[in-house]
Order: sequence, then structure tokens, then C-alpha cells
Amino acid sequence: MSLSFANSIAVQGRARTLVPLCVGAGAYLFFLFVGDTLLQDSDSFWQIKIGQWVIDHQALPYTDFYSFTRPGAPWLSTSWLSQVAFALSYTQWGWAGPVILTALGVALSAAILVRLLDAHLEMPRSVLFAMLAIVLSLHHILARPHMLALPVMIAWVGMLMAAADRRGTPSWYWLPLMSLWASLHGGFVLGLALIGPMSFVALWGLESGKQVRLLLRWFLFGVAALAASCLTPYGWRTLLGATNILNLGELLTVISEWSPANFASFTAFEGALLGLIALGLYRGLTLSPPRILLILLLTWMALSHVRSIEAFAFLVPLVLAKPLGEKSSLQQADTQTGERWPARYVTAIGALMIVAAGWTSSSIYMSHHRFTFTMDQTPVAATDLLEKRGAKRIFNAYKFGGYLIARDIPVFVDGRAELYGEKFVMDFFKATEGQKPALLPALLDEHKIDATLLVADSPGPQILDHLKGWKRIYTDKIAVVHVRDDADSGASAPK
Repeated sequence: MSLSFANSIAVQGRARTLVPLCVGAGAYLFFLFVGDTLLQDSDSFWQIKIGQWVIDHQALPYTDFYSFTRPGAPWLSTSWLSQVAFALSYTQWGWAGPVILTALGVALSAAILVRLLDAHLEMPRSVLFAMLAIVLSLHHILARPHMLALPVMIAWVGMLMAAADRRGTPSWYWLPLMSLWASLHGGFVLGLALIGPMSFVALWGLESGKQVRLLLRWFLFGVAALAASCLTPYGWRTLLGATNILNLGELLTVISEWSPANFASFTAFEGALLGLIALGLYRGLTLSPPRILLILLLTWMALSHVRSIEAFAFLVPLVLAKPLGEKSSLQQADTQTGERWPARYVTAIGALMIVAAGWTSSSIYMSHHRFTFTMDQTPVAATDLLEKRGAKRIFNAYKFGGYLIARDIPVFVDGRAELYGEKFVMDFFKATEGQKPALLPALLDEHKIDATLLVADSPGPQILDHLKGWKRIYTDKIAVVHVRDDADSGASAPK
């Protein structure tokens, strides 16, 4: 090999090392610039509030203390570590803090995906897959715990896939990653569930004797991963808290992020599915049954719940990476040649420069831009009025629950659907959305409600307008307030 060619390989190797970081930096700066779009889910309010409670009390919640309909009911916060991170960042920088954390989560996810795909694909294809994954996930990129867990999910599944590709078992050194994931978000159960299908990828095509030994090692790793997921302050209750949301039945079809994919109009997800089919037909891909099973599983999840589309977007490329292509001769030469220490220093300096540029850009942008939450999630004026009247038991819209919690006002319902249960929340939706109007007065009387705070364009306020014993006292583009007819300047206290 000539000296000039060797130098060319070394230069390209250093450049390839920096590409994932550059992709991550680009994603970070983009989502920092559009940071206000990350602040449009009222769940962010109560996530921060719980994180602050954990910091103040140096303990984790085991019961509810934010609602007046479920006070003292058992409830675990399986995203406690993310909530603490959001609370600390919010205390330090206001809404810029959660925006920065969310943007960093997306950046790390893109960078890790590019780095993992680089083992099998050419760099331009790896970058393209990362960009497509971000586009598919745009609807669910919000300042919430799942975004801090996303890079951990990609790293975990990438580690499993790499072990399966080499027909080995995952290293137990990666088990702390599962403990971290279990503290960040309840989605860690997906990481546990994928161990089985991944093991069959590793087993496929081996001799029967080797299959038994390898299967045993994967089984032991799965048991260890299950134990690692319980290495949180909640212990084994972590698993219970994470699976409670899956027992909500019909309610999952009502909550937007848990609803099934809708193909009434063309979406990026629909385009991705068609593109995946076209790619398989064009390249003539032949996949092993376990890989097909994995792709079908991730596709079924995305079709069942739109919140699972990001798992489809980021994980399917990892499953397809090896079948799509092997390392190019240039990549092999780069691996064989290796870098000398001076070259590594240059790479490190380049990485530091990228990080410094990202931080400087953040500081400059934050100095003249104030991040604000989406107005239709924050009924400020209506809530001010209710506080002035002294309302104690407010029948609030589902999406206003987080904001009321942030203002230390007990709520009727909020985004913690697993706390309230399927029947309670379904009755609430049916009453306020006009499906069963007769339920509304029954709920108001049962819970001794003295004021309502509902979404302006929902059927609920119109029903209340014609409901005897209630009168509308406030309306704006965001919310409508009703009180009982016999209420004086201060709302009547519940008996």
C-alpha cells in the first residue's frame, strides 16, 4: 500500500469518526431552533412538577397527591430520573432547559444510529436512515421522558443486534444500560421483549448442538437484564408500573398517542412502509425468518400505536443493516490500518470544536429567544379567574390537567391515565365529547364539582350551557368556565 493511499485512508477514517457527531450536532441545532414545537404537550408540566417533588423530598412518589379524585391511590413514577433531569434544567434555564435536553436526546439518538449502521452500510446511507428516522418521529418529539430514553433504546437494541449478527451473546457489561433505561422511561419493557426475537436471529442456521448452548447464554442474559431493570429505587415494582399503561383497554384508542395509525391522508409513516416494501423488492432482499419476525413486530407496534412509530423508525434500520450491505473495501482497509495517536488527537480536537460550536450557538440563541409553551395547553386567564373565585373542585379538561398541577391546583383528571383507570377516563371522555351527555351531570354531582374548565371548541361547554343549575362565566379561545348557578363570589365548598 502506498504512503499516499494510506494517508488518504487515515484521513477518511478520521472524517468517518466525526460524521455521527456532526449529524448529532445538526439535529441538536435544528430542534433548538424549532424548540417551541417541543412544548405542546401539557404532560411536560406534571413531569417537571414530579421531578421537583423528588428533588425536594429526596424520595420517590408511591401514591397520588395531585388529584382530588384519586388522593392516596397507588401510583409509581417510572420516569423519575427523566423528570428530575427536566426539573433541574427548568429551574436553571426555564423552558429552554427541557428544550435543550430534548434536542440533546434527538442528537444522541441520531449519532448513535449512524455509528451503529456504519458497521455495515456506507456512511451516506447511514446518515440518510438517521434523517428519515427523525422525520418519521417528528410528531412525537416532545419535551417528555421518552426522548431522554430514546438514545438508550437505540444503544441497547444496537448492542443486541450486533451480538446476534456475530452469532454471539451480548456482553453483560451492557446491563447497566437497562437499569438506566428503566429509570428514564417505562418503555424499557420493549428492550426486554426484544431479547427473545434477537436470540433467534443469532441461532438461525447454526448446528443444533451450538444452538442449545447459545440459547442458554441468551436466556441467562435475558434473566440478568430482567434483574437489571429492577435495579431502581422502586425495585420489582418498576415492572408493574411500566405495564399498567398496557391494561387500559378501550382508552388506548382515545388517547391520541396511543391511537392506531390513520392512513386517511398520506403520512410520512405510510411513505416509509411503501419505501420499505419497494426497497425489499428492488434489492431482492432475502431475510431470515427471525429478522422478518422482528420487522413485522415493529411494524405491528407502529400500526397499533402512533407513539411506537419512532421505535419502528430507529430500530428497523438496525435489523436491515447487515442484509443491506457489508463493509466496503475502504472500511476494511481503514480497520486494518488503524490510527496513530496524533490522528486520534486531531479527531478529539475536532469533536471538541463541534461540541463547543453547538454550546456557543445555544448560548447566543437563548440570549435573545424566550421559549414559550403552546397557548392552547395553558388556560392562564381562566385559571386565574377560578383561583380568584376560590374554586376547590374543578372539572378540568384532560389536556389542562398538567397545567393545573403546575399551579398546585388539585385536578379531576390529567395525563396519568393509568392512575385513574379505563372506566373513569372513558366516562369522562364520553361525557365531555357528547357521546353520552347524560353522564356529565352525573359526574358533576358525584364528585361535588363547583366549577368546570373545559376546552373552548369541545362539546362539553355547549352541553353545560343547557344544563340546569350551571352558568357560563368566562370564555376565550382556549377555555370555557362554568359554575353552579347558586355560586356567589366565592365557589361553594364541597360538603
